[in-house]
Amino acid sequence: MASTIIPARAIIPFLVGMMLLTGVCNTLLTKYQDNQCVRDCENPDPKKRAHFEQPVIQTLQMFIGEMGCWLVVGAMSLYAKYVTKQGSYQPIRTTDDSEETPDNASIRSHTALNGNGANKAAGGTDGVLSGWRVLLLALPATCDICGTTLMNVGLLLVAASIYQMTRGALVLFVGLFSVVFLRRKLHLFQWLSLVGVMTGVAIVGLAGAIQPDKKPGHVGSEAPHSNMTDLGSDAVKVIIGVLMIAGAQIFTATQFVLEEWILERSAIEPIRVVGWEGLFGFSITLLGMVVLHLAVGRTEAGRYGPFDMMEGWRQFWEYRPVFISSILIMISIGGFNFFGLSVTRSVSATSRSTIDTCRTLFIWIVSLGLGWETFKWLQVVGFALLVYFTFLFNGIVQPPFEFLKVEEVEELLPEEPIEHN
Repeated sequence: MASTIIPARAIIPFLVGMMLLTGVCNTLLTKYQDNQCVRDCENPDPKKRAHFEQPVIQTLQMFIGEMGCWLVVGAMSLYAKYVTKQGSYQPIRTTDDSEETPDNASIRSHTALNGNGANKAAGGTDGVLSGWRVLLLALPATCDICGTTLMNVGLLLVAASIYQMTRGALVLFVGLFSVVFLRRKLHLFQWLSLVGVMTGVAIVGLAGAIQPDKKPGHVGSEAPHSNMTDLGSDAVKVIIGVLMIAGAQIFTATQFVLEEWILERSAIEPIRVVGWEGLFGFSITLLGMVVLHLAVGRTEAGRYGPFDMMEGWRQFWEYRPVFISSILIMISIGGFNFFGLSVTRSVSATSRSTIDTCRTLFIWIVSLGLGWETFKWLQVVGFALLVYFTFLFNGIVQPPFEFLKVEEVEELLPEEPIEHN
């Protein structure tokens, strides 16, 4: 539909650029929000100042951004009904059918590797998601809640670039879960790649632990003994943060596998899947916030903590930087999902991996420029290993030894679910 207005090859770079921009903004804005002081900000001792540490509220605002996909669905439905007379939502076309190449054919191919593609609904029905069974999407939404909240907590403890690099552990769990639950097959070089990814993540975490970064405003002239104590404490926090972010990828991988299973058996558009998950995720998270506030947040021990919902909302509304960054995060997450879904089936695996790498690099560069973190050579080594072995796992680069090479590398998730934030 959009190709009748804008040439197909002209719109792809724009979609890729916007996906990259919104993806970078998601992480940087969340880290900016974490750095905002919200209590005792005038205290001369930086350690006694309280910053915005509300990972559950940050998860909630992510789901609000995902629900924004319904605005796109509604707008496209109105356009189809009153302008093109098609009467239903149609995904943006970003490929030129007149130029048939093997790469274009592979990009547009969505045949399931395990043969379940035949189970997809035909004739516009929603297959396994018809009627009340759309509630099945609450399952990946629940995984998204757990994974995103854990990552938000981890981001409080580590630098933005380390956070983004550690998320590269996702390929490890996607690979394992695809073998166990989707009956995919991994080649020997892919198993070795997963070991390389684990090594890269470990080195990135080690770099952060050896040279931890403080929050802006926490650098002061303390005594040497105090500095050594703080260094050890910060190193422990970084290790905990890296473990939480890496562990969160278990939930994200589970979400991906569930979405793959659902999309293989349903004709529902992926953007509607994101919209439904946003709705279910928002509802479950809000209910959980109320329960946790009543059980923990209103107690003396839980006061001012992440489960104190009233304190969290007070910080949200009273501190302008927090409020504005929240609105921008919602917009960027909605945009990331829209542009990501528009582009993910229109570019090759090489391009998608390059986009992810560029996203991490841009986050790293901006964080360094803003003074949020310091440059670490060991982190460069870890990141290089992560990129190389992720590219190797996806078949983008050839294995270094002849006996590891194969003719073709099959996609583990043909339906190509994407990260939502």
